Amino acid sequence: MITLTDIHKTFDGKPILRGVNLTLPQGQSTVVIGASGSGKSVLMRSILGLVTPDSGTITHQDAPLNPQAFLNDFGMLFQGAALFDSLPIWQNVAFRLLRQMPKSSARAIALQKLARVGLDADVADRLPATLSGGMQKRAGLARAIATDPSVIFFDEPTTGLDPIMARTINTLIRDIVSETNATTLTITHDMTTVHSIADQVALLDKGKIRWHGTPAQMATATDEKLQAFLFSGS
Repeated sequence: MITLTDIHKTFDGKPILRGVNLTLPQGQSTVVIGASGSGKSVLMRSILGLVTPDSGTITHQDAPLNPQAFLNDFGMLFQGAALFDSLPIWQNVAFRLLRQMPKSSARAIALQKLARVGLDADVADRLPATLSGGMQKRAGLARAIATDPSVIFFDEPTTGLDPIMARTINTLIRDIVSETNATTLTITHDMTTVHSIADQVALLDKGKIRWHGTPAQMATATDEKLQAFLFSGS
């Protein structure tokens, strides 16, 4: 479990996070929505330790978050997959594993994770540029789960994908959260993704959590900002 308490962050005199309070329960999928510039990326980077909050606390398993230890126990699917162009797919997936074990063992795990996301073994030795966008995204997901992390982040996981592949990625995310009992945080603008993978949803507006609840509760929520976001899809 990760808990953020009264997190504030200002850049160049402009407040970005203005007292964020949010709990990410273990084994649940938390999705943060909000307009561009609302602070979503800064929020995620603060949890990752890439940004230091000006004030407030972040705890992991009821202890102050240790950035170095935390970075060894998380996985992340980046918005553009962020694969290394010069490395074959299996080495992309096993990038962190290669520092921990023999090459043959790392490759074996990479093949297992690729299979888990629906990619055949013949993909393993291909370069990212030879794969479709959907296949690259699945390879990125395989890398995110390669070390069996207890915390996984998803940054706009369906951006740039056609509806069929987006549905595939959402199903994989939902199943992986269930299988691994991982704590997950997703940032997205895609309401289909929200309804597909979220256990809880938080609307970030002007640096604060404006609304928090389940996907089912969104339909009857009266918050004007939430309804405007749902209507516009932005």
